[in-house]
Amino acid sequence: MKLLVFQHIECEHPGKLRDYLARDGVDWTAVELDAGETIPDLDAFDALWVMGGPMDVWDTDEHPWLIDEKAAIKRWVQEMQRPYLGLCLGHQLLADALGGSCSKLDPPEIGVLDIELTDAGKQDPIFKDMPHQQKALQWHSVQVQSTTDDTVVLASSPACANQAMRVGNYAWSMQYHVEVEPDTVDTWSQVPAYRQALIATLGEQALPQMLASASANLEDFAANSALLYRNFMQAIRT
Repeated sequence: MKLLVFQHIECEHPGKLRDYLARDGVDWTAVELDAGETIPDLDAFDALWVMGGPMDVWDTDEHPWLIDEKAAIKRWVQEMQRPYLGLCLGHQLLADALGGSCSKLDPPEIGVLDIELTDAGKQDPIFKDMPHQQKALQWHSVQVQSTTDDTVVLASSPACANQAMRVGNYAWSMQYHVEVEPDTVDTWSQVPAYRQALIATLGEQALPQMLASASANLEDFAANSALLYRNFMQAIRT
């Protein structure tokens, strides 16, 4: 299997999921779009993962490469019909690229917070054997507002109705982060846009509290990411 990963900032990589890729010997290629790297020939890959980033889906003037990325996502999901996994910005880009829409979330959803599977999510292969309610790391100020007819919402939270979705039978995405590692919160807090959003939403003392909360939930984060990875790989094989 050959995996293609779209990244939008150096520190938002597949994180904990890299451990499982290494264990399984998966050949994966990361393309750092914000650094000017170009999208390779999509035909050479079997699956596409799209990670998070500090930009918004509509920031095409500042980040013109978003236009090519959305076109690639649309071709991948609609025309090539190959497996897709999107996280945070990757969740929003999936909706936007396929003709849905995203909007500002006020206030932003930041912290270690609950998400809950919908009835459809409880039956979806991506969440097999996973708890119906999970603690998840959130750090976003945009939400998926509307989707296409072939989209099924799989999870929600009180602040954001679309926390996870499936498009067709082969494309999944989550608004929250499943790739959390021990240093994730500390590393991301060094990104100015993320730190500003954190302080503006939760106050000056938010970072120590978020670090403590993330640390307390690391075991569950790891267990859920392992299951999600396993389920994705099993689903795309069948």
